[in-house]
Amino acid sequence: MKFFQRLGRSLMLPVAVLPVAAILSGIGYWIQTATGNEENVVGGFFAIAGNALLDQLPLLFAIGVAIGMAKKPDGTSALAGLVSWLVVTTLLSPESVAIFKGIDEGEVNLAFSNIENVFVGILCGLIGAYAYDHFKDAELPDFLAFFSGRRSVAIVAAGMSLVLSLVLFFVWPLVFTGLVAFGEFILTLGPVGVGIYGFLNRLLIPLGLHHALNSVFWFDVAGINDLGNFLHATGTYGVTGQYMTGFFPVMMLGLPGAALAMYVTAKSARRKVAAGVLLSSAIASFFVGVTEPLEFSFMFLAPGLYVVHALFTGISMGISALLPVRMGFGFSGGFIDLVLGWVNPMAQNPWAIPLMGIFWFVVYFVVFRAIILKFDLKTPGRDEDDQLTDDGVTLSGENKHLATATAFLTALGGKENIIDLENCATRLRMEVADTTVIDEAALKRAGAAGTMKPGGQSVQVIYGTSVQFVKDAMESIITGRSEPVAEAAEVAAAEAAATGASGTAGPAADGAAGTAVRTTHLVRLRQPLAGSVVPLSEVPDQTFAQEVMGPGVAIDPTDGEVIAPAAGTVGHVFPTGHAVALVLDDGTELLIHVGLDSVQMKGEGFTTLVEPGQRVSAGTPLLRADLSAIRVAGHSTLTPIIVMNDKDARIELV
Repeated sequence: MKFFQRLGRSLMLPVAVLPVAAILSGIGYWIQTATGNEENVVGGFFAIAGNALLDQLPLLFAIGVAIGMAKKPDGTSALAGLVSWLVVTTLLSPESVAIFKGIDEGEVNLAFSNIENVFVGILCGLIGAYAYDHFKDAELPDFLAFFSGRRSVAIVAAGMSLVLSLVLFFVWPLVFTGLVAFGEFILTLGPVGVGIYGFLNRLLIPLGLHHALNSVFWFDVAGINDLGNFLHATGTYGVTGQYMTGFFPVMMLGLPGAALAMYVTAKSARRKVAAGVLLSSAIASFFVGVTEPLEFSFMFLAPGLYVVHALFTGISMGISALLPVRMGFGFSGGFIDLVLGWVNPMAQNPWAIPLMGIFWFVVYFVVFRAIILKFDLKTPGRDEDDQLTDDGVTLSGENKHLATATAFLTALGGKENIIDLENCATRLRMEVADTTVIDEAALKRAGAAGTMKPGGQSVQVIYGTSVQFVKDAMESIITGRSEPVAEAAEVAAAEAAATGASGTAGPAADGAAGTAVRTTHLVRLRQPLAGSVVPLSEVPDQTFAQEVMGPGVAIDPTDGEVIAPAAGTVGHVFPTGHAVALVLDDGTELLIHVGLDSVQMKGEGFTTLVEPGQRVSAGTPLLRADLSAIRVAGHSTLTPIIVMNDKDARIELV
């Protein structure tokens, strides 16, 4: 599930640009059809502008997945995804297949004319991300040194794409031909078959295979030609259009109802940003019948919800086939096509379609809202790591993380002094040009809990569990994407005073109790992982040993499963999976950090079992760590357990 949620988030980047493209394309189509002139300049202008993106949806997905699925991506992963796409689609184009088989291009299996689909785009994006993650730091022999590191990523992606192309060369025609044959079988099932077709049509969209099924019913593959007969009014009244009618209520009003449900269930802090994508996507679905922007916004984040949508589409198609209602489209099942087809001789009782749409609007809204809340689905605006949010990622001049980043950079000697910048669970890890210019007092005023200088040019600034956002903000300033905040030191100092030096919400670490509920400094916890208890002072890491982040204990583990030591809420799960922050019911803010310097493993050997915002009880599994893998990587498995918001706290494990 975590893989699909991450995949869904990676698709939001290309999906966000599609609604406007769909609307432009729809306007162009409407102008051309209303004027009866397919060469209308104004209509062509809008249609071509919109189709420039819609026609390249699979390519956008290849690039978006390559960026979103890679760890700490840069342009290299996107380039690798593009290279993979170009290799696969060129090798499997009808022209290339004809050469490989020694036949005329007209004899090539129709499947290869549909190779540029979303499914292949996603596969190519995954190849690009994999090649980037595993080969961006590859070192080659001296005579090949030019191709080392990031230069090797695209080359590896191309090689992997050759293998994928070879597999698809044999598999793709079988899949495509099988779908066509299945579609021809559905014809024998009447209205039930229409419903099955509608269900499968939506279910196959993530793979791009719905085109094979559509060709059976909409065109003249099996003698139906539902779309062509409707547009040319050459079909049978009361029959023609049955394979299109049921899409109208769902596309025009059903899916907008789903969008409203996702909006009202979004977290209040993310609702405004989620509304941007959901509203524009709903408009595209209603007016134009382009549903991909809305469907892709939740199909991978909440696949079960997408199956419900496919089921509703199938029911709508089946009911429409039973009723004396018929309508067709030339573009898709949106309002524009409904208006244009209203007076078509093949149209039957078109007035019923908006009424059916109202029914489906209510059904989608009620059912989607109930399922999202019941199962806490991570639809847009509900995911802590949602790329739609601008909390600490898309920075503005008033953002607290940008203010802190500006103050930190100033105290560190300016962005020119930063050679390399990374972060772990609670601290910034840097290589700087000159350590003597660092103002540790200014760093502390800006919110740092402490500063460590391990030696050489290495510097560590201890901040807290929100350190990732500060690091992202610092990178944004260094690269010029964001401007430094004026009077940032004052802003950051005020923020630090309000939230505590740890960078997390709560009282400052001044010896006061964590909340009004907990009136003692004693914190009794269930031991979160098996092993022997070690005083924090004996941990060979000065940040923990000197209690810079806060007091606590450490465990020398004998088992890698980490459980919740008490009831509370998951505050943060680190992307590398090596640490988790909890807010216990009594207000205690707790950090469990598996291993020392284990962040350098970049997630290898760690499996997270919970998500931010999730309620947990004592004993709930939080994460699993491969202790042997940590040791093999040269890191200690000692696991500090730190109280973040009470410097006088004393942990007692029971």
